[in-house]
Amino acid sequence: MAKKKKVIELTQKNLEFTENGITYKLIRFKPDTMTLDVIRYEDKNRLDEFSIPFAHLPKSLKKIVKPN
Repeated sequence: MAKKKKVIELTQKNLEFTENGITYKLIRFKPDTMTLDVIRYEDKNRLDEFSIPFAHLPKSLKKIVKPN
């Protein structure tokens, strides 16, 4: 059986990026599905929480998160 990878919590690292005036704060990384849970903010107002693929992260954050 394949070994299930653990979920990596990112809330304590305070990682975030801004795209088109919307700020995304990273919550957790799921290496088995290569997705991240993020919270979306606009003008410091929380909009919602959802998942994005790892490939959609900016390169600077990919180096910090590292899926391996």
